[in-house]
Amino acid sequence: MTRGRLAPTPTGYLHVGHARTFALAAARAAGGTLIYRTEDLDAGRCRPDFAAAAIEDLRWLGLQWQEGPDVGGPHAPYVQSQRLPWFREVWSLLQATGAIYPCDKSRKDVERSLTAPHAEDDAEPIFPPELRPALDAGHDAHEPGPTNWRFRVPDGEKITFDDALQGPQTYVAGRDFGDFLVWRKDGFPAYELAVVADDHAMEITEVVRGGDLLLSTSRQALLYRALRWTAPAWAHAPLIVDAGGNRLAKRTAGLSIRELRQKGKTPEEILAAPLNQLLS
Repeated sequence: MTRGRLAPTPTGYLHVGHARTFALAAARAAGGTLIYRTEDLDAGRCRPDFAAAAIEDLRWLGLQWQEGPDVGGPHAPYVQSQRLPWFREVWSLLQATGAIYPCDKSRKDVERSLTAPHAEDDAEPIFPPELRPALDAGHDAHEPGPTNWRFRVPDGEKITFDDALQGPQTYVAGRDFGDFLVWRKDGFPAYELAVVADDHAMEITEVVRGGDLLLSTSRQALLYRALRWTAPAWAHAPLIVDAGGNRLAKRTAGLSIRELRQKGKTPEEILAAPLNQLLS
């Protein structure tokens, strides 16, 4: 039986792109279980009022979930900032495998490296292998401490997976992405670790999200393998773009669910109408 999830990040009001992706996730989980999880680990940008607005807006659109806010369930809490003990446990599991290492190199250090190319469609520069520490770095650590930790990728290995909406995908470790953050020096897990840890704990069988996270999926596949966990199925929805081909974002004026509601648009229009009709 399918177990899907809605996992908004409350850094702004949800827009039509989120609404349509979440509606797709709900449809694909129909007859199974849909979980709602708030991913609020970016303390500097996430806000409680945005988290509350997301729940209200998605309820207004008609989306229903079986576990999460106002429902409960066996995997509570469903707010990532309240799940730090679990994330530290997963960090310990990864540290025991030798797959991760402490890293004191800053983003500027990486960008200054002459051999650090930039991955396409990804804001993070590829971490150059020459900046890696020795293989046994961090092997005796008992906690993350005040430093970043990275996953050591298998350079040159092809990471492949089948996507239910985008078809077969292949990325090359060390070329398309490099050693990536799993723990931040501020004491919080990075996105890749947190989402894998929670999707596993909540027994998610299919992850439906936007196509901008395809590259992240290749990283997450490596985490699942290192942890010896079974990865879920993935379905990445095509991104919604405007007439100029520009990706819609939370800051795109006039297309947040909240604004569209105020304009009198119906849930049916928000979930299916052409963008030019929504803006009229």
